[in-house]
Amino acid sequence: MTDDTLKRWRMVLGGQQADTIEIELTADEQRIDRTLEALYDHDRKGGLGPSSPNVNRWLGDIRTYFPTGVVQVMQQDALKRLNLTQMLLEKETLDQMEADVHLVATLMTLGRVIPDKTKETARMVVKKVVDDLLRKLAQPMAQAVAGSLNRSTRQLRPRYNEINWPLTIQKNLKHYQTTYQTIIPETLVGHGRRRSALRDIVICLDQSGSMGTSVVYSGIFGSVMASLPSVATKMIVFDTAVADLTEDLKDPVDLLFGVQLGGGTDIHAALTYCQQVITRPTDTIMVLVTDLYEGGNAEQMRKKAAAIVASGVQLIVLLALDDTGAPSYDHENAHFLASLGVPVFACSPDKFPDMMACAIGRQDVATWAAREDIVLKK
Repeated sequence: MTDDTLKRWRMVLGGQQADTIEIELTADEQRIDRTLEALYDHDRKGGLGPSSPNVNRWLGDIRTYFPTGVVQVMQQDALKRLNLTQMLLEKETLDQMEADVHLVATLMTLGRVIPDKTKETARMVVKKVVDDLLRKLAQPMAQAVAGSLNRSTRQLRPRYNEINWPLTIQKNLKHYQTTYQTIIPETLVGHGRRRSALRDIVICLDQSGSMGTSVVYSGIFGSVMASLPSVATKMIVFDTAVADLTEDLKDPVDLLFGVQLGGGTDIHAALTYCQQVITRPTDTIMVLVTDLYEGGNAEQMRKKAAAIVASGVQLIVLLALDDTGAPSYDHENAHFLASLGVPVFACSPDKFPDMMACAIGRQDVATWAAREDIVLKK
């Protein structure tokens, strides 16, 4: 076994188990070992202790010795294993944290108790993550929605000023007349007249504590769609109460600070509110982001969902909108909604733009999900 392999085992085992491995660590390797020990051997060694300077020093060390992806995992482990959530209320601690979507979700959970001296730092952390995600997600979202809307507005009986000549010529090439050296268009393809909003989109978002990262991604996608003139987007969030955050969609940072993660869940109340604000059911896509654990009246929730579907609304249920894998969810409620023909599945952020394009184009979302190898919950 090589020295490098022995050193890795020495750091992996830690504590007394590592004492049996006779290998000498360099000064940097000893600091790495102490950094790992503070987190993963804290029960025996005392861990990072309660003082903020120790935590800040440790946060600085892990950023020095580990790549960003590993840093984020270690930060999440520290919040869970060492109960460091309270430390996030300190400006000095936040300055040292590697910002990611999970940190934003934690800050949203702490929204009510973050002291004034830390709020600006917390806002800067959230803005950094939001800006990074917008750079990655905004263009695919806008392109997917715009492409789907363009396809959905084509007409086969257009007025003269609505004819899409390139597509009309392409579609009628087989009708080229040699004698006249021209194309006789048998089928006309038009752009169609566009209303101010071709489709209405309602994002109904569960803000209970278990939905943290889904809330972040939903807020960002909602803000992107709200910037598109051809769709009218509403954002409704709920726990045991319902709040309409549509006005905050213009600023995703404000939107996320308006969300209060935690508390119970009343899906029935949320569906009731959404039904009231839907004015064009057959032109409305409603995306319900929830794990379907109903804290209110499950029977009434199911009846309300059935009524919304019966009205012509295209309802989609996302059990999660994140990259964490298979979510925990209420199987009975999922099965009931699937029996109504409602697609029920978890969606990763990179798939969401295509899913919305499919829905806007009035295609079968369940078929799309199967094609994308997304397992529907039946």
